[in-house]
Amino acid sequence: MKKFIYVLLAVVFVIGCYAAIYYYWKSLEQITEPVQTAQVETPVESPPVVEEKKPLHALVETVPAELPPLEESDHYVLDALNGLLDSSLLTYLNLERVIHNVVATIDNLPRDKVAVNMLPIQPAKGKFLVEGHDDDLTISPKNAARYERYIKLAEALDTKKLVAMYIKMYPLFQRAYVEIGYPDRYFNDRLLTVIDHLLDAPEIQEPVKLVQPIVFYVFADPKIEQLSIGQRIMVRIGYDNEIKLKTKLKEIQKELVEHIHMGEIPV
Repeated sequence: MKKFIYVLLAVVFVIGCYAAIYYYWKSLEQITEPVQTAQVETPVESPPVVEEKKPLHALVETVPAELPPLEESDHYVLDALNGLLDSSLLTYLNLERVIHNVVATIDNLPRDKVAVNMLPIQPAKGKFLVEGHDDDLTISPKNAARYERYIKLAEALDTKKLVAMYIKMYPLFQRAYVEIGYPDRYFNDRLLTVIDHLLDAPEIQEPVKLVQPIVFYVFADPKIEQLSIGQRIMVRIGYDNEIKLKTKLKEIQKELVEHIHMGEIPV
């Protein structure tokens, strides 16, 4: 996602983590072309699954005086992350337009593509690893190691501190959500929906079969290939990594919903 704020800056700073976490392969590793968010695609997902006693925007009625304008918020966000992450882990992050990129990426996870130029974290290094030949291609078990640093990033984040930071900064997230084209919706609703969506990703024991029709690898099972980009990411990072990431997402979801239902803002 010390934790995915990547799902909250991992989805969210995860989900963000994620969610979040890589490119869909082009060539040996397909890179999706940049796409617009709300301007070109109307969301089709249903309203939030979680019934909130109070939506988060109702808990944050006034913007804290110390919050900077959204367009000047990068240093503020990174200073806050320094309190959650070892400085070496910050090298995994893209350090410009942090909140805007987190919001745009999370919004796109239930869709078919994510905008590469808006990813909040650095892509996985190395080539996508496969095994076999011709009609017997599978994702190599060794490929999961390429994503381990992101899982460690997610697991390292303190969930309570992460959620507290997110709620404190929520006016900035909401402003970014409005700017990408949702003036009448709330980012926290979308975040909870996306977390549920990622948690619904299938858990597939290796090996995961592939085909290579021309140049790009695709999942051999059409049902997997037709999943959203977020759920395909969950499958692609490997079974063990997926379980770990889902565990963290559940922690974030539980902590956030508890504060919403109690009508409390963590200090």
